[in-house]
Amino acid sequence: MKEFSPLFEGVYDPRRSNATRYDLHEMLIIGLLSTLSGGETCSDMALYGRLKEDFLRRFLTLRHGIPSHDAFSDLFNALDPENFQTVLLRLVKDFADDLDGVIAIDGKALRRSFDKASKRSALHLVQAFASSTQLVLGQVAVNEKSNEITAMPKLIELLDIKGRIVTADAMHTQRSTSETIVKAGGDYVLALKGNQGAIHEDVKLFFNDDEQIKLCDMAQTIDADHGRIETRIAHITDDIEWLKESYDWPGLCAIGKVTGLRETPDGKTSKHTRYYLLSTALPAERFLSAVRAHWSIENSLHWVLDVTMNEDVLRNRTENGPENLALMRRIALNIARQEPSKGSVRGKIKQAAWSVEFTLDMIRAAVKV
Repeated sequence: MKEFSPLFEGVYDPRRSNATRYDLHEMLIIGLLSTLSGGETCSDMALYGRLKEDFLRRFLTLRHGIPSHDAFSDLFNALDPENFQTVLLRLVKDFADDLDGVIAIDGKALRRSFDKASKRSALHLVQAFASSTQLVLGQVAVNEKSNEITAMPKLIELLDIKGRIVTADAMHTQRSTSETIVKAGGDYVLALKGNQGAIHEDVKLFFNDDEQIKLCDMAQTIDADHGRIETRIAHITDDIEWLKESYDWPGLCAIGKVTGLRETPDGKTSKHTRYYLLSTALPAERFLSAVRAHWSIENSLHWVLDVTMNEDVLRNRTENGPENLALMRRIALNIARQEPSKGSVRGKIKQAAWSVEFTLDMIRAAVKV
């Protein structure tokens, strides 16, 4: 227990009276071990505890036995998500130096967390993801009466973005977001679409000028996978004084364009073009790398959460339960990815289910004990 207690240090116990008969840290450890082994719900946590009681008693006291699924549910409903998130932040703090400088921020809905009876819509989270280490750096829930734009500054406050590049989709291409990132010491690469109509049209016209684009720094990559050939071409320029004078966009130093060409085995081709605002004049190769790093959040985070951990179909609905259990999944995902052996997250979850020693080794690697 002394090994793992630091993991949940500082988590405030919101329970009162008889509800505290089960030790807070012991319940959180059982919940984490269950999630690392493929558990998805509070009922799974209670079942894991009953089936693994002999193993758990090797390092837990369990004075009143294994908590029921109602006890787990009551705990996660009551925990303060902001306080509980300190566990996630602590886990990634020691790995901050390993980041390659790109932090991708994107939203994700927990589609089955809605509750018609209480007229509660599905929980929507804004998450920060380190593409190089594939670790979740933090998350903030979107208020039901708000949107991702207002949650973004709150998320940035949780992170150390100094000297790093923050990427986001067009929803977050806002003056307020850009200013928040620059003030925090970071740089941004923000997708530009029609939601910023005038500046979007001017950037588009600039890159459609053949003479202008010849003066831009350019990089290209070609990938072949499953019979598809994908070519990506990036152009970037910092010769934008005319744009700065017209829009006075916070921190704006460069604009970029990425063109993607795809050819399928049946000979069909498609083309898409994206435009970007940047607070730093990156070399074209680095610019293209940052853009591709942002795209990886879908496969490396959202896909794993939905397909491997079944997040999109889970029915946690009441109080703080959906957000706290989502945090527990991200804590477990980070622990699995910090485990040094090769293999997928799915494979490591299976190993954890089959071998309790492997589960303990995963946690030891994460908390560095």
